[in-house]
Amino acid sequence: MKLAKKIFETALSEGRTFVLEHEAKDIMKAYGIPIPAYATAATADEAVVESANVGYPVVLKILSKDVLHKSDAGGVKLNLKNEDDVRKAFDEIMKNAKKYGEEQGHDVDLSRGVFITEFAEMGTEVIIGVIKDPQFSHAIMFGLGGIFVEVLKDVTFRLIPLTKADAYEMVHEIKAAKILEGVRGQGPRDVDALVEVILAVSKMISENPEINELDCNPVALLEKGKGALVVDARILIEDPNKKGESTH
Repeated sequence: MKLAKKIFETALSEGRTFVLEHEAKDIMKAYGIPIPAYATAATADEAVVESANVGYPVVLKILSKDVLHKSDAGGVKLNLKNEDDVRKAFDEIMKNAKKYGEEQGHDVDLSRGVFITEFAEMGTEVIIGVIKDPQFSHAIMFGLGGIFVEVLKDVTFRLIPLTKADAYEMVHEIKAAKILEGVRGQGPRDVDALVEVILAVSKMISENPEINELDCNPVALLEKGKGALVVDARILIEDPNKKGESTH
């Protein structure tokens, strides 16, 4: 897809092998992957206007090529409910990012400002990821998010491209699959919507093999019939001049 290629070219021209969050969301949107409403803002005034357009409550995140791990830099503010919250959050994020750069010994480009997104209903958190193996090429991963990924490592893999039957198998073969069927008074989750996201990610990777790594985490899986939302996304790409080198 031309949009993805253009974004990757821009990233590499700026010396980065990762895409910024709004770029990742632009690519997801182009592939029909459901995402919360979002915008970008370079100033506090713009952030107020765009937050109203997105709809409160909102989340603000630093948008900079010099900050990959936003939370480490104090660059994330959640559940902002009004104009005052947004102005205060914008100023704090800029101040924190500048301080983070000083501590790291380099300047942080703050010209892009912040990424704004709606504070989404979370439902059940799941993760969809992609890794690139030197021998087998790309594989897609699925599992429950949160502690299930970090502690239990309850995930499953398939090589890309995969079929709809493969995607359904992935969803049902993790140990915690019963949680998606509804437990403790919660209704069943929208597995059909989840499968469509997995297939769209598979297509994205097939058409853009220069993607080295992808994380959709968390994906908010809502009740049956209500869909799924990719809340956060990270895409790492291959530098054609440094093939074989790690992106980390």
